[in-house]
Amino acid sequence: MRVLLVEDDAMIGEAVQLGLRKQALAVDWVQDGLAAKAALGAGTFDLVLLDLGLPKLDGLQVLRWLRGTGSKVPVLILTARDSVNDRIKGLDAGADDYIVKPFDLNELAARVRAVLRRQAGRAENLVEHLGITLDPARHAVTCHGEAVNLSHREFALLEALLERPGQVLSRTQLEERLYGWGEEVESNAVEVHIHNLRKKLGAEYIQNVRGVGYRVRAT
Repeated sequence: MRVLLVEDDAMIGEAVQLGLRKQALAVDWVQDGLAAKAALGAGTFDLVLLDLGLPKLDGLQVLRWLRGTGSKVPVLILTARDSVNDRIKGLDAGADDYIVKPFDLNELAARVRAVLRRQAGRAENLVEHLGITLDPARHAVTCHGEAVNLSHREFALLEALLERPGQVLSRTQLEERLYGWGEEVESNAVEVHIHNLRKKLGAEYIQNVRGVGYRVRAT
């Protein structure tokens, strides 16, 4: 999953970015409203974490602009504005959830999972398909009941493929889901992760569609 973090406080931004990367999320971070608009206009994200008190352009203005473009990307507001009226404004402007600073990183991670789960149309946190069970909350995977140890990137890649079994994702699409800005991506990184997943889950579980990309078989 790829997340855009919009936060001008360096300490909070660094902590959130590090914490969510440990949850197998690729996190890109900008520190003002204009940079947020530029990032959202140029890239594709699965979730936006948006502060309200931003320099150059207020977070509510960014949110209203985003919804005005027709974008349905989920937005979770992170802010010190804790009045009921502020929460109403944020939710009515199109936010999907609202968390007040200071917050616990574990609670933030849980809210992120909940928003992404609703976006995917799932009621349950667990993702189950053809004997594989993926638990985002525990960062755990089992294969026919047996625990499978995956790295953060292997977990993120498997989660991306399991979102829509049968749908092919290109190497570029997978790289965008696994790596944030400034993170070094080796030319064969996706292939290495796919190879490792096949060793751990079974050679036929992830299919290569020649010249297109990879998919988890639908049935």
